[in-house]
Parts: sequence; structure tokens; C-alpha cells
Amino acid sequence: MGSSRYAALVAARRLRFHGIDAVAEYASDAPPPVDGLLVAISASGTSVETLDAMAGRSYVAVTNNPDSPLARSATAVVEMHAGAESGGVACRSFQHTQLLLDALIRRLSDQDLLPTVRLIERTAAATEDLLERRDTWLPRVSDVLADGDGVWPIAPVDRISSALQSALMFREGPRQAADGCETGDWAHVDVYLTKTLRYRALLFPGSRYDEQALDWMRERKSTYVSVGDDVAGAAETVRFRHDDDAGVRLTTETLIAELVAAKWWSEIHRNG
Repeated sequence: MGSSRYAALVAARRLRFHGIDAVAEYASDAPPPVDGLLVAISASGTSVETLDAMAGRSYVAVTNNPDSPLARSATAVVEMHAGAESGGVACRSFQHTQLLLDALIRRLSDQDLLPTVRLIERTAAATEDLLERRDTWLPRVSDVLADGDGVWPIAPVDRISSALQSALMFREGPRQAADGCETGDWAHVDVYLTKTLRYRALLFPGSRYDEQALDWMRERKSTYVSVGDDVAGAAETVRFRHDDDAGVRLTTETLIAELVAAKWWSEIHRNG
């Protein structure tokens, strides 16, 4: 459910590209009996839908809480090691889930695990870079995105989790209107919002359909922030270390939304 499903969507797609029959299911729609590996992902290990779906099954639990009900009933447990998230919002655990799933994909497709180790190192460096430089980009990006009727993250299909997770951060923390969209599908489902709203997009470039979306936004004078690459017309651009690596983008770029949402959340509480 939630962030766990977002990460699983990308992983299942990658497994299919390796010829492995894989799907990412809502736990609320309990999957049918399967002759294969069943992986239950829940940072807390207490999601009622996931517990219900796994009842009476053999499964591997991927969780941040090895003492949780999900872990206790599992055949095997893979711990996220994301530490305590006292705000109750899945941020580090989401990132760690993606890295663990990268290792799973490589193992199931008979690939060397060394690239996952390198990805972890690069992700740590990229995360540190964004955190250390936050004073140089966070205030500007925050102001741009706040000056609208909501935030609409847009990402390519191979990183759709970035759009969905980023939107969730704005809804879950500061309770702002937000929804994520796949870049190609954007022209079919979200383009209409640019006509009537003060549209603010958080763009994660990399889709062959970037220009299609950008043409509409430029024509209608919508405002967009680009993450991980320079895009003409962007009100702000956030670059980070190793952002030329698609894997690092996937595991790191949601930090921008997390930090902006945390800033708004903090301001709401500070102002009463």
C-alpha cells in the first residue's frame, strides 16, 4: 500500500523486462494463490491490508520493523535498516525499499550485485549533496511551488514512483493538493488542469514525451520546476551529484518533495 506499492510498481516492471513474470498488487486486493515468490512490503509491518493479504501464506517480508506482526509471520525477513521516522512519513524507508528491490531484481535475473552496492554509495552521496546544499535551493523551490493551486509531480514510466511518492509527501505532511502523473499519460489526464488552475509542476525529466508536456505548459504559461536536468523555461532547477545516473535519480529525486513538504509542514505548525 502507499509508498511500498509505488516502489513495487517500478521493480515489477524491471523484472518483466528481464523475462520474469512479476506484478505489483494492492494488498487490499489480495493476490490469488501463486507458485512463486511472494514479497510483502510494509515499512511499519502493521498495515492491516498487508497483514490480511498475507494471512495463511508463505512470504518474504520487507519491513523496517523486524518485530512487527508482518515479520513474525513471514518465512523470511529483509530489514530496511532505515532507522526511526518519527514524523510517521515514509522517506528513508521508501529509499531503502528501492535499493533492496534493486538487489532483488539483480539476484532474480542472475546479475552481479556489485552495481547495487555502487548505487547505494552514489545514492548516499547524492542525498548528502542535496541536504548540505538545501539552503541554496530549498527556499526558492518552496516559494515557486507554494504560489499555486497545488503541486503536480510528473515522471517517466520507469520512475513513476517519483511522481507518486512526491505527491504523497505534499498530501501527507502539509496537507496540500497534489497528484502524480506519468509523463506520456499527462497529455491525456492532467493537461486540462493547466487551463483553469495556477498550475505548478515538479518535473522529473527523462521521458521521450517531456517536450509534449512542456509545449502545453509553456503555451499556457504554467510554472514548472525541473529536477535532475536542465529544462528550458523552468522556474527553478535542482541538480544533484550523480544525477546523470537514472538509478540515482530514482532513489534520490523524491528528497526534493520531501524537504519542501517538510518545510511547509513546519511553517504550518510554527504559525499555529
